[in-house]
Formats: sequence, C-alpha cells, structure tokens
Amino acid sequence: MYLRLAKRMLLETDKRLLWKLAYLAGWRGLWSVVKHKRRLKRGEFFPPFLYLSIINTCNLRCQGCWVDVAGKQTKIELDAMNRTLNEAKAMGNAFFGILGGEPFLHKELLDIFAAHPDAYFQVFTNGHFITDEVAKRLRELGNVTPLISVEGSEIVSDQRRGRSGVYSKTMEGLQNCLNNKVMTGVCTSVCKTNIDDLLNDRWVDRLIEMGVMYCWFHVYRVVGPESSPELALDTEGLRRVREFVVSTRVRKPIIVIDAYHDGEGRALCPAVTGFTHHIGPSGSIEPCPIIQLATESIHDERPLREVFQKSEFLRDFRETVAQNTRGCVVLERPDLLLSLVEKHGAKDTTQRQTALEEIAKITPRRSQYVPGMEIPERSWAYRLAKWFAFHDYGVYSKNFHPSDWVDPDSCGCDPASSSSCSSETRLSSSAPADYSLSHPTPTPTHE
Repeated sequence: MYLRLAKRMLLETDKRLLWKLAYLAGWRGLWSVVKHKRRLKRGEFFPPFLYLSIINTCNLRCQGCWVDVAGKQTKIELDAMNRTLNEAKAMGNAFFGILGGEPFLHKELLDIFAAHPDAYFQVFTNGHFITDEVAKRLRELGNVTPLISVEGSEIVSDQRRGRSGVYSKTMEGLQNCLNNKVMTGVCTSVCKTNIDDLLNDRWVDRLIEMGVMYCWFHVYRVVGPESSPELALDTEGLRRVREFVVSTRVRKPIIVIDAYHDGEGRALCPAVTGFTHHIGPSGSIEPCPIIQLATESIHDERPLREVFQKSEFLRDFRETVAQNTRGCVVLERPDLLLSLVEKHGAKDTTQRQTALEEIAKITPRRSQYVPGMEIPERSWAYRLAKWFAFHDYGVYSKNFHPSDWVDPDSCGCDPASSSSCSSETRLSSSAPADYSLSHPTPTPTHE
C-alpha cells in the first residue's frame, strides 16, 4: 500500500510540489513541533500550527455554518496577514491552515502565498473559484494544497450547501487542480445524510482514480445560528467513521487525515492540547474555528508571541476543558464555555452577536470521546507520526480524570432535537443531585 501511494505521488503530482511539501510541511513542520516541545519544557507556549479564517464572505449557505457569511465583509488585510505569518514563522511555524468563508474570495490570497515561499498552506475551499488559471498559479507557487469540500452525492451535496449546481462546480474546481498536478485533497463533514455516500470504498476508489492524494473526514458539529442537530451522528455513527478511517489507511493508497485521536485511538482536541489555535476574520485569537470567543487579537500592540504566552483565557480554556473531557467541549460541555466567558470577559467575535445564546441552547451530546470504544491505528506510519507530533502533550495525563467525566448521553434525552432539553437540564439530570457541590469546576493552576 505504501509503495502504491509513493508511486501515485511520483507520477500524478508535480515533482517540484512534492519537494516543497516534503520540505516545508514535512521537515519544517516537524521541526516546528520539536520547537513546541522545547517551549513547553521551559514553561512557554506558542501553538505550532495555526488556522486562519481570512475572510467571512462566502458564495454558499451551508447547513450548520457558524461563519457570518451573509454579514458585512470582514477580512484580515494583507499587511496584518503578513505580519502575523512572519511572527509565527519566527517561532518556527511553517504550516498554516487557511479558512473562510471562502478563502478564494480574498482578492489578495495568492499574494499572501507568494509573499511566504518558506511556508506551506492548506486551503479549505469549496473549489468554485479555482479556475484553470488559478490552478496554474497554485502549481507555480508550489506551497499550497487545496482541500476541497465535497459533501456527498449531487443531490445531498447541493442540499447541504444550500443551492443547486454546487456539486458540479466543486468537481470542476477539483479537476482543474488535478489537471495541473497540484497536490489536492478532498474533505467532507460527515453527517447522517451523507455518511452512506462517502463512507465506503467506492467513494475512496473514485478519489484515487481522479488523482486526489489525501482525504479528510470531519464529523459534523452542531454549532452556529442554524445548527441542524438532526444531521449529527450518534455514537454508532462516530464509531463507524473512526473504524472506516483506520481501516482505509492500511488498505488504500491515499492519505487519510483525522484530527480527533492519537495513535492509540484515544480522543483528543487539538485546541486543548495546544497543537492548534484559530484566528478569525476580524483578527480575534480563538481556541478553534467553532468557538468564536476571544479576549485578544492580532491587532493588539503586543507581539503574537507575548499574546499566546500571556493569554489567561486560552490557558484557562486548555486546562479547564482538559479537566472535564477528552472530547469536544462545544458538544459535550457548552456550560464550561459560558463559565469561561464570564470569568475572563471574553467577547463574542461574531457580527451577529448571538454566539453566547447559541452555545446556551446546545443540547450536550457525545463527541469523539467514547470510553471503551478506542480504535488504535493499524498503520505503523500513522502511529509513528502521531507518536511524534499528534498526541496530548501531557495535558490530559496532567488534568483529566475519567471518573469526573459527565456522559452527555446518560440522561436519555434525544440529542437530535435542540428542544428536547437544554444543556443545563441535561447536564444536571445526568449527574447526581448534588453534582455542583460534590464536583465543582476545578480552578486551574498556572505554572
């Protein structure tokens, strides 16, 4: 399988682009992890990987979107973007995730990539604005990999994306990248309406035949102003996704990414481990893309290094969440987010200014953390990579006690209905009557 994958890469992707991928995302990306580990030993913090949502505008209206896509356009201007990237590179970072809205609606996006030939960018995009000309430019730059979202069959994809013709336009952008031998990936947000379409060998084989080099199966997150909880996967669906990902890695010549488990199959959150944090279109520095709350900004006068090191909100977020779950705090413990907001005076960074109301209405449900259902990696290559770079960095072993975990499914409420019970009543019903007294939210200690 590994030889087949190597052969595909050598024959189907521009060799110069492979070299840039290996050096910038591979060698220098791993070196950024080494520097991160050294910082942690000194009691210092700066995430080795940053997501940047550079613009809020989008041409689509997807189910479950948390971005202000219809609001007044907000974007990270070129000067601010270059300054942020330069400060991160000075800390050793070399690999950045670019999100939106739709990133290709940022008119200076290609200029940003061109200004940083010593960095590698993964762009999360719907592919609609990747013309043949744009794809040729991406090949010329060499330091960009488009990760194009495909949400299922034509019918399901158009439904998920909010308008007709989306699927065909996306596939056109995807093909433009492949025709130009650009290192290209496909991602999907797996939910109840597309799990059968995309979680099968037939779909993966099609991607391989097209020339797609990697895929990423996200799990649908119930967030945003119109969260569509009926789309969320149940515990069996979550297990099914994990099993498929692990199995596909040892059977198919395609790279399969995931962001929720270490090499032993133990659940984790990259924001809680400190591996990643997120910068929003307004410059707000947030735990992750779906948590639009912040106390700091890239526009603050302090250097980015100092902001990450001294942010009490981000530090408290990592430690408090790690004390309560290995899963997604937004899905399992939205009450913790509200308490952190109150404690630190964090601001709602959305234009709609309803993020706190949306969090308060979330019905807690299981996320990637399901004790006893761990599925370890079967691929030695993935186990090695995760052992080195993608693990908990000690945050869970230091803070998490499984006996303190509150199982969101234990109260018997229907998580597919946002009105079945509130997060407050659900949590209280799943815990002893005196839970708030016998298990108070721990007060983090800072070293």
